[in-house]
Amino acid sequence: MDKRVIFITVLAIIISSCLAGGEKTIKLEHLNMETFKQNIFDFEKNREWKYEGELPAIIDFYADWCAPCKRVAPIMIELSEEYKDKIVIYKINTEDQRELASMFGIRSIPSILFIPVEGKPQMLTGALPKETFKEAIEDILKVK
Repeated sequence: MDKRVIFITVLAIIISSCLAGGEKTIKLEHLNMETFKQNIFDFEKNREWKYEGELPAIIDFYADWCAPCKRVAPIMIELSEEYKDKIVIYKINTEDQRELASMFGIRSIPSILFIPVEGKPQMLTGALPKETFKEAIEDILKVK
């Protein structure tokens, strides 16, 4: 790994720890094929979309090497704190989980999938500002 990437990663961890007042750093759950089927959609059991979760969800499709993904990552953590107990946010590494990325036709990252409890999921692509994500949470997930 590039020394600059390691330095920036360590620096980001230190800064976020300071900003959090020494609180435990929040980590978002990473999905693999098995946890995806358990938490999101079991495509082996269902032909039609049937969300398995109880709370609306967001899935952040990303890669470790992707600079725009790195800009979105802290926003996702902030949103998970702000909407705690109202939504759940997951991550899928497109390099490790190529089959899942392929299932959703991921061609550019970051791609953010918004999954309401009822209805079809909707995708946004790009390193969008936090306010855009908040608008999508309100409009797509129906969460205030």
